Amino acid sequence: MADALALAREERAELADFLATLTPAQWDAPTLCTKWNVRDLVAHVISYDVQGMTGFVRTLLLSGMSPDRANQKAVDALHELDPWGLVDLVRRYRTPEGFTARFGYRIALTDGAIHQQDIRRPLGMPRTIPPERLKVILDFAVVAPPIHAGPRVRGLRLQATDLDWSHGSGAEVTGPGESLLMAAAGRAEALEDLEGPGRDTLAARVAKG
Repeated sequence: MADALALAREERAELADFLATLTPAQWDAPTLCTKWNVRDLVAHVISYDVQGMTGFVRTLLLSGMSPDRANQKAVDALHELDPWGLVDLVRRYRTPEGFTARFGYRIALTDGAIHQQDIRRPLGMPRTIPPERLKVILDFAVVAPPIHAGPRVRGLRLQATDLDWSHGSGAEVTGPGESLLMAAAGRAEALEDLEGPGRDTLAARVAKG
């Protein structure tokens, strides 16, 4: 748990530092989460911490137990904050709280990493995720129910080409660890970085949503 907490704190700090470099136009730019721009997506990332567990459960109940509606309500609640206000929140909650602290802080670590890539990829601003951090993220991402990676990667063997990580058995899908993460999380844009006999199967599953 302590190791995952340290990694989650690193991920949050890196996100805040990155966001502080963005221009106003970049804050309004689209992300891989197509319904949200950068500003909305950052609000989503930090909203769970701001709500706390009680607020999270209340929002979910008021949303008819719909995660999508609950997520939008949480984003809307932070709509008045400007970019610097959002950056301040990311820094304030460098140590994750509430729902994101669950599973030994792996929710904050994994959700934050995926969404940072959702921002970076459309902006053409890649990064190298440290291998020790990416391994923990990948291990959790392929089994975490909210990410829905399990059905996408079932019967496939994912093999990273840039770090010592693999998962599953069956037709192989190879590529950079970050691209495997994003494809497993349903981001079609990452498929172009992948190869192997299992790639088309993964692509078809990603296309189904």
